[in-house]
Amino acid sequence: MNLGSTRWPDLADRDVVLAVPLGATEQHGPHLPLDTDTTIATELCHRLASAVPGIAVAPPVPYGASGEHAGFPGTLSIGQAAMELLVTELVRSADAYAGVIIVNGHGGNIEPVRRAVDRLTTENRKVLLWQPTAPADDSHAGHTETSVMLRLRASDVSIDHAEPGNTEALATLIDRLRTSGIKAVSPNGVLGDPTGASPKAGEENLQRWADDLVTAVARWLPDLSSKGA
Repeated sequence: MNLGSTRWPDLADRDVVLAVPLGATEQHGPHLPLDTDTTIATELCHRLASAVPGIAVAPPVPYGASGEHAGFPGTLSIGQAAMELLVTELVRSADAYAGVIIVNGHGGNIEPVRRAVDRLTTENRKVLLWQPTAPADDSHAGHTETSVMLRLRASDVSIDHAEPGNTEALATLIDRLRTSGIKAVSPNGVLGDPTGASPKAGEENLQRWADDLVTAVARWLPDLSSKGA
């Protein structure tokens, strides 16, 4: 179910679980579009809804905490405080749903969203946070994300401009990244190596992530499969 195209009477007297794609509008190297994270999170929410009945996919949140990408044209960021407040109030407003699944596509969102989820959990709200994973040396605009975008929106990928960035493990870069931003550790904005990316690898990543998401949801809300589509 696509929530944005649904009328409110269609939701009355039903146990519906809301899936919210969280993304970002930020640089993804010289070859990927700014809405890469939003696109991936949205696709995974729709794959979840196709696999599990009773899921409504909310319109995506296309902005996130992307301050580490400052200095690259096109990046927009609402910051951590706003991200935390947005998720908190959004989930608080969703009490009519049986639960809320937050599918986060941007790593910079994770800390404020975790804080929001912790607060919401203490308020006895049913909320699950899930995020796809990538190799430690391929965390941003590298082989993984480039392959996925070649699978989803190849026309928006400028593969001729794909070039390696910093391929050190994220754990070795994270302190410098948080202090000085991505531009200080990777002038082209890439953390990984997108060369050799392919739509086939992209579909494999998407399917693996979707399977992991479905498994996480099944563990979180075991009776979901019995709810109406």
